[in-house]
Amino acid sequence: MKALITAGGHGTRLRPITYSMNKHLIPIGNKPMIFHAIEKIAEAGITEIGINVNEGDHTIEESVGDGSAWGVKVTYLEQAGGALGLAHIIKNARDFLGEDSFVFYLGDNIILGSIKPFVEAFLSSGASGYLALSKVPDPQRFGVPELGKNGEILRVVEKPENPPSEFAVTGIYCYDASVHDAVDGIEYSERGELEISDVHTWLIENGHTVKYEIVEGWWKDTGKPGDLLEGNALVLDALEGANQATTVEEGVELKGEVELLEGCQVLGKSVIHGPVSIGRNAVIRDAWIGPHTTIGHSTEIEGARVERSIVMDEADIRTDKHIVDSIIGHNATISLPHSETESGYRMIIGENAQLEL
Repeated sequence: MKALITAGGHGTRLRPITYSMNKHLIPIGNKPMIFHAIEKIAEAGITEIGINVNEGDHTIEESVGDGSAWGVKVTYLEQAGGALGLAHIIKNARDFLGEDSFVFYLGDNIILGSIKPFVEAFLSSGASGYLALSKVPDPQRFGVPELGKNGEILRVVEKPENPPSEFAVTGIYCYDASVHDAVDGIEYSERGELEISDVHTWLIENGHTVKYEIVEGWWKDTGKPGDLLEGNALVLDALEGANQATTVEEGVELKGEVELLEGCQVLGKSVIHGPVSIGRNAVIRDAWIGPHTTIGHSTEIEGARVERSIVMDEADIRTDKHIVDSIIGHNATISLPHSETESGYRMIIGENAQLEL
């Protein structure tokens, strides 16, 4: 098998963060999001990966390289013409995929645990398509299956106003080569895209078998800021503590699973309440870093209380305020103001922004 990972799009729902970085490079548990996808695919024994990227965007390639860090070979596939739907990504990858079966993995989705059993289930199923379904509170945001009386998929509808079920098709799929006939057999939707939901419906209506399994607590789409923070929390919940810090002073208190990466310093009366990941060469001084927080590399935090948040690389936070449920961009600065306001702020701060609290 091969694998095809999506890493294009513009991440409009995650602006302003995505004005200055590809959303697939946003750190989750101190790794770019796409690294988690590559790790899952490599662990499943797949060694050939195609990554779909925006035309002219080399940031993913600069970060991932040739794939040798994971024991895989990566081919970059520029999608000419912009975002034209998930099925267009498969069409764009036709030469790379050849006649091989493949895993189609949305690179901005967080999937917990191993995907190897899912891949093996597809290979033994005899199906042309194999989907993972998850019950969600807002299925209208996703592709939604209509299920028959025996539980079989009758069709899949993309982002329906009136969803035919409570399930969403999650961000991982398996296909055999017949999917290419399906892609060629569908038309562009009213949105101007080749919809992956139409591919699934085409397969079913043309005599191919599409099977599925229902997953719980296994998948998270990260399309919105709140989803991104929840995905970060899910990854950190599986964190195993490690201490590679240069300095952890005597007055510091570490609770739960805390990952201290190489060269970081935790100083003064700091409290780190895991699960938390502190990045390489970060400096934490007299701060309270709470559960489900990722602190980026070379970031400095002094005096603040930060929890359930993602703080990216080289940020500088010097305040006595309580920061919660926040995404703080690369090189952002947060400092004390000249006048006081209430504590407990929510924020999404883009690269090179400055904010006084």
